[in-house]
Amino acid sequence: MKKLIIASLAATGLVAGFFAAGAAANAGTGTVVRVVDGDTVVVSINNGDHTIRLLNIDTPETKDPNQPVECLGPEASKYLEGLLPKGTQVRLEFDAERHDKYGRTLAGVFTADGSLVNAKIAQQGLGIPVEYGGNRKFLPPVTAAYEEARAAKAGLFSESIGCTLPAQLADTTKGLEAATAASPATTSAAAGTAAGVLAAKVAAAKALRKVLNGDKATERALLWAELSTAVLAKHVSNLDKKITAAETKAEDTKALKATLAAAEKKAEEERVAAEARAAAERKAAEERAAAEKKAADEAAAAAAAAKAEADEAARKAAAEAERLRNLPAPAPNPAPYVAPSPQPYVPPAPSTKYTGPRCYAPGGKTWRPC
Repeated sequence: MKKLIIASLAATGLVAGFFAAGAAANAGTGTVVRVVDGDTVVVSINNGDHTIRLLNIDTPETKDPNQPVECLGPEASKYLEGLLPKGTQVRLEFDAERHDKYGRTLAGVFTADGSLVNAKIAQQGLGIPVEYGGNRKFLPPVTAAYEEARAAKAGLFSESIGCTLPAQLADTTKGLEAATAASPATTSAAAGTAAGVLAAKVAAAKALRKVLNGDKATERALLWAELSTAVLAKHVSNLDKKITAAETKAEDTKALKATLAAAEKKAEEERVAAEARAAAERKAAEERAAAEKKAADEAAAAAAAAKAEADEAARKAAAEAERLRNLPAPAPNPAPYVAPSPQPYVPPAPSTKYTGPRCYAPGGKTWRPC
């Protein structure tokens, strides 16, 4: 790349003898005092400090009080500080117009090895070629260096530096593609999250599209990338397709969320009902088990009572048997009663004296007056 820059410089007659004696009126030398930003430096010339605005290169803004610090602005300033540390001897070459409206000196700045600092900044992708009025002297080498940066995707062309337009385009496009290609959600919560992601990606893409469709005269970021009308239209068209696909997916995802939510609600209701049935079945089973246990306990108690009663009866029978065994031997049985033989009846001798009627006792042995 360095050879290309030198070749470009040589082709435009910019590599001349450094600090040559008897320099032409449109050249001078000086000592760097400090770097102001990526395209401005203070140089001491003849013991006076002069603000030098590098010609035909424009770097991202860092000092404008009316603008925020722009993408890679600090990096451009740091790079220039590395090229031109305090005390560096530089050669200045001028063009048709020596000063801008701010009173700054307009010049091409060369280092001791003959390198054009204006072009080296562009070569890093830290600035874009610009024309100031009729000053075009350094535009060819700056443009050549800028094209090298474009080919190498360096600096403002990088897709790995988040603030650059190429990075924003790549990230936004990839984000839309990834969100659109994501597998359908399986839960309403996941569907809601996916819909939110899609909405955010679409919003970011529309914001970027607004920038791409902006006025190049006011949108400096577009000037940095120097997008041609055809390239810009291609980016916008591609972005629109991605946005449309993502919006369609977002609507589908919202519908899926509603469907999943309804299914989840039904499933939850069925789960609650199933749990209620299971609880009722458990309660019935517990009641049956309790009843069976009660019946078993009662039967066991009855069996225990019957056994106790049987044991008590057996104990009593054993005790009675033991008592009987311990009784004294019984006396011999008396001889059986034998009734005396009846005596023949002998009637009494008749009395000669009547004494009245007599009532005889049974057997006729005794009597009494009747």
